[in-house]
Amino acid sequence: MEQRRSLHGRRKGKPLSARRTGLMADAYPALAVDLSAPPPTPLAALFAASVGDVRLEIGFGGGEHLVAEAMAAPASGFIGVEPFIEGMAKAVSAIADGGLRNVRLHDGDAAHLLDWLPPASLTRVDLLYPDPWPKRRHWKRRFVSPENLGRIARALVPGGLFRVASDIDDYIAWTLLQVMRRSDFSWTATCADHWRKPFPGWPGTRYEAKALAAGRRPTYLAFRRI
Repeated sequence: MEQRRSLHGRRKGKPLSARRTGLMADAYPALAVDLSAPPPTPLAALFAASVGDVRLEIGFGGGEHLVAEAMAAPASGFIGVEPFIEGMAKAVSAIADGGLRNVRLHDGDAAHLLDWLPPASLTRVDLLYPDPWPKRRHWKRRFVSPENLGRIARALVPGGLFRVASDIDDYIAWTLLQVMRRSDFSWTATCADHWRKPFPGWPGTRYEAKALAAGRRPTYLAFRRI
């Protein structure tokens, strides 16, 4: 597979607890998506549960949103991507505790996963609180880019949603500029509340709570695949 530059930094931090270390050894392999094998047809066959559609969350952090969504929509399949071991271990723990059968995970580059997915196989892609890479020389590391937007557009069904949440105004402006240049997405907002208020059924995230506590106001963008 073609090598691409990394869009994330460190993969490890604090040592895992004994329980989470055991879950990563025992439970994670069954949840991990094997990109060396062809994707199943249909993609819904990837899951142990019977699901009607598949959604992707890129950079799920501690998995709070991913797990809440999977519990609230058991008839949908969820693929979560997170390169940081602590966040992955926390999500695996919650998935095991909840007995969830409609979640699969990937601990590498989301671009690789998007390239592996069949065309028009996802109904939604969520990018929640991505690393803003604020310094200009690092902007090339931002996940929202023409290349990755092309990957997302390819993977989404017509009418599917690409959702972005961030508390960094510059990243929101960057995202709007990048997406609105394209002809394969349309911004769904028709009034200010559509970007000021969370998405319907939004369970929140740990990072969002920190942003609100620090006085930063998140913005919620939703784009429809044309």
